[in-house]
Amino acid sequence: MTDPVIRADSAIRTDPVIRLLLADDHPVVRAGLRAVLESERDFVVVAEAATAERAVELAAEVEVDVVLMDLQFGPGSAMNGAQATAAITARTAAPRVLIVTTYDTDADTLPALEAGATGYLLKDAPPEELARAVRSAAQGRTALAATVADRLLERMRTPSAALSARETEVLGLVADGLTNQRISQRLHLSQATVKSHLVHIYAKLGVDSRTAAVREARVRGLIRRGV
Repeated sequence: MTDPVIRADSAIRTDPVIRLLLADDHPVVRAGLRAVLESERDFVVVAEAATAERAVELAAEVEVDVVLMDLQFGPGSAMNGAQATAAITARTAAPRVLIVTTYDTDADTLPALEAGATGYLLKDAPPEELARAVRSAAQGRTALAATVADRLLERMRTPSAALSARETEVLGLVADGLTNQRISQRLHLSQATVKSHLVHIYAKLGVDSRTAAVREARVRGLIRRGV
């Protein structure tokens, strides 16, 4: 587990700075983010976390303005990025959370935004876009990757055809190969409710089977593509 990394000079800087916490289980990714961000005059990385749980702890212990949060952590973390985001943003005067991840499906973006994330960016974003997103998040303004923004706009345009967060969750478990019984146990729903969700999913996607629903959802970017 990575201990907080505090910059010794952060307390004596006189120009306005945005204090950052990097939460990612890959040391190389954190090092890359640190190098890019600290090339900006107004950014200072005050702490790093290798697990979602540690990110939640540090966000409460260290003065932070923006948390850059990954969505998926390794086996050493019981929480995911969305859960950590919810825990962080639930506090009074909490720092903003900017999701920085490789995942851009509805199954990833919706839970994170519903958890309170101010922005959502992909790891392949150019450095200047990352810097703009951090500054926007620090000011409480939303910053979204273009693909994410486009899909959210499409959901607003055709709400009747958009899968709900729960429907997306159910379909993701179908894609993982779970039966209705297993899905009901995982989500604490009755099997009748699971079947009802599937009926609605089929209607919205214009399909008539589980396989077709998964295939169409992957094409539309609603759930992750199979490995």
